[in-house]
Amino acid sequence: MQPLANIDLSADPAASSFVKTETVTVEFARAEGELISHEGPNRYGAGDALITGSTGDRWSVSRDRFEAKYQPQPPTRAGEDGAYGARPVPVLARQMSEAFAIARSAGGDLLHGKAGDWLLQYAPGDYGVVDQARFARVYRRVGPD
Repeated sequence: MQPLANIDLSADPAASSFVKTETVTVEFARAEGELISHEGPNRYGAGDALITGSTGDRWSVSRDRFEAKYQPQPPTRAGEDGAYGARPVPVLARQMSEAFAIARSAGGDLLHGKAGDWLLQYAPGDYGVVDQARFARVYRRVGPD
């Protein structure tokens, strides 16, 4: 399967804006490593956030992107392991009708989705894949879409 390339969901009429409504458990990596999510490998560096979602799914978020996407939930303080809530930052998403693959970022880990899964675009060149059951549970449509 050839990975998707040069995808821009902002120009896709089948895409809409969504926000994540979820509290996750975070552990900050002590050393670099890799975890395997449902969608593929997630390499991470020391200090990156290792996240376990409310549905048990696991993934990593680089430390430089983490604070813009999540906020600590009391009694957790910023930068500590613990509970974090997703900030209501809209992302573009499109439900895919067939299996697909896409790099998380340029030169990044290759993620895989199946028919019915959702392709997310957080920013230009920054992607995620979420299965239908998890998407229905934690994402809500926003805006006039």
